[in-house]
Amino acid sequence: MRISGRVALVTGASSGIGRASALRLADAGARLLLHGRDRDRLAALAERTGGIPLVGDLAGAGEADRLAAEALRLVEAVDIVVCNAGIGWAGPFEAMGAGDIERLVAVNLVAPMRLTRALLPGMLARACGYLMYVTSIAGRTGVAGEAVYAATKAGLDTFAESLRLEARGTGVGVGVFVPGVVATEFFARRGRPYERALPQPLPADRVADLLVDQIAAGGAERYAPGWLRLPVAVRATMPGLYRQLAAWFG
Repeated sequence: MRISGRVALVTGASSGIGRASALRLADAGARLLLHGRDRDRLAALAERTGGIPLVGDLAGAGEADRLAAEALRLVEAVDIVVCNAGIGWAGPFEAMGAGDIERLVAVNLVAPMRLTRALLPGMLARACGYLMYVTSIAGRTGVAGEAVYAATKAGLDTFAESLRLEARGTGVGVGVFVPGVVATEFFARRGRPYERALPQPLPADRVADLLVDQIAAGGAERYAPGWLRLPVAVRATMPGLYRQLAAWFG
């Protein structure tokens, strides 16, 4: 996928992986549409990259459709979509409020689906485009204390895989990016900071390098870091052993 000169929409661009990916895409020559909730941060990023800020919260009803409509009003076509916006919640499932459940499902799963539904037809008509979905290792292995978050990321993972099969031969690529622990504000926002000694969080700019390289290569899947394939493989081939290890190490 040629990035230079293409229009890329990045959701969740005001911080973390989204911001770092937007900077990397700008360096590669992309024209940017920058979505996020923080107006000031988004404005600063837009000034730095020459992108267009689109402020909004994907938890709101119809917000993904509004975002897609505004994007298509501003540009002739959206060539690359990075569905990165996501929120977490940490703690026992029984302590989670119904509103929290609905917000996670809306932002992490429903919004990417609706955004895709609005922008995919144009890509198919042009026989060119790339859809990138930022999921999580939690969606491939499950994580105690993050049941709903893990479920939304697993759903997004399966949605992307199914969409890839549908889009085969159309000129539209579909990729999944599966990060582990990344040094962003995500953990503080979910209500529980990251306190493990290992694994060490990856820098967001390094993760963004891998993500944008995947877009350029038209790749279907990438883990960050790569060794995360190992626990996923153990879970798939030896589920009993995996559950024992998960119980011991958390």
